[in-house]
Amino acid sequence: MKKFMLVVWLAVIFSFVMTGSGSCETQETMAKEKEFRIERSIPEAGIACIQCHKQEHPGIFADWANSRHANANITCIDCHLAEEFDPDVSKSHYKQYEKSDSKYGRPEYKVPVTGVVTPKDCSRCHPDEAKQYSISKHANTIEIIWKIDPWLNKGMNSDTERNAGCYYCHGTVLKTKDGELTSDSWPNVGVGRVNLDGSLGSCSSCHTRHRFSVMEARKPEACGQCHLGPDHPQIEIFMESKHGAIYSAFGDEYNWNAAPGTWSAGVDFRGPTCASCHMSGTGMVKTSHDVTERLSWELQAPLTVRPSDFKPFPAQTNWELERDKMKEVCKQCHGKKWVDDHYRKTDQVVEEYNTIYFAPAKQMLDDLYSKGLLDKSRFFDEPLEVEYYELWHHEGRRARMGTAMMAPDYAWWHGFYECKKRYNGFMKEGRELIEHNKKAYKAPDYPNATGDTTKPAEIFGEKK
Repeated sequence: MKKFMLVVWLAVIFSFVMTGSGSCETQETMAKEKEFRIERSIPEAGIACIQCHKQEHPGIFADWANSRHANANITCIDCHLAEEFDPDVSKSHYKQYEKSDSKYGRPEYKVPVTGVVTPKDCSRCHPDEAKQYSISKHANTIEIIWKIDPWLNKGMNSDTERNAGCYYCHGTVLKTKDGELTSDSWPNVGVGRVNLDGSLGSCSSCHTRHRFSVMEARKPEACGQCHLGPDHPQIEIFMESKHGAIYSAFGDEYNWNAAPGTWSAGVDFRGPTCASCHMSGTGMVKTSHDVTERLSWELQAPLTVRPSDFKPFPAQTNWELERDKMKEVCKQCHGKKWVDDHYRKTDQVVEEYNTIYFAPAKQMLDDLYSKGLLDKSRFFDEPLEVEYYELWHHEGRRARMGTAMMAPDYAWWHGFYECKKRYNGFMKEGRELIEHNKKAYKAPDYPNATGDTTKPAEIFGEKK
């Protein structure tokens, strides 16, 4: 009997070795390449797009294949298809159809496409979001910066510096030459980009292509791409706050993929992010892609004003109603007295910044200009202009924003403490210039002050 069982076991082992050659080889044999099967009613030209980009740009294809768009049968054609007469049609893409070595280079697949997908394109499926975005400060930031920014209006930085820095977040004015986008306006996904179809902005600033993830846009890192650094460190302020500490500890447990309009405090997340406070729906407050909503102060302005009184871009809102919306968001997790007292403190900080720091500094600057001790023809080429600018643009913003977002280190050490140093140095030198009737030092070789000072006609109209 023992001999019989031994023979049986040897036969089993021999059969296993001959067919599988061991467990490792069996696993390798079973491994298969993951495939995206096209089984739905996609046009032939759309199938050609998918199959070609799957080979040419596997990263783009993988992003799209894992997106909600792909799950809803929304393909390249639905977003990129254009009319032949559209100004942003890609001529080089047309040439792809002339390739004899590609099975998709055939006339039946030839359709006009644009490489730039704009909010106008997105509005075909997301009309409310596109409309809300179009009236926000995000979409109109090109107009805002050209109205207030001395770097642009005085030509104090070069066009190269602007393209690499300023315009990367704020957006370029897209232009074409010989049927292709110019290299000085593209690539760009800035929030205020001026598109060739007349629309403003880029949805992929926050919902990066080609995944267009709701989850990604809900995370603070999406906002932190632009809202960071010495002049508007919202991401740093958030991460210092209790909200940021909760996000760091529990963020991996949040339900980031909840359907739009259903993302709820205490259910899907424990502590808020930028999006949950400024955009997401909660309680009786509706979701909005207008980040100008829910604001009761314009904290980034030199002199803090109500959003409707911000002259470069007056908000069409009532600050009291918008504050009530934000309070409703806060009260999802905090009591009424806690919320009211927080706003009382913020209002006090705004009042002290305006009256104690900004107003006297602005008066001193105006006096120096009126007496001819500072040259008003340019900006930043005299140290006192830089000191004044950084008082409100750096320290002043940090003090106000740090308070509003509950980050005490930014409110005090990075904010008002630095305001005091900057203010004292500025006022001391200003008084000395007036006392001795002495003109301020002016940099004779200010570097790279070569930028074009012409306001974009696409926003402001042709200069007459």
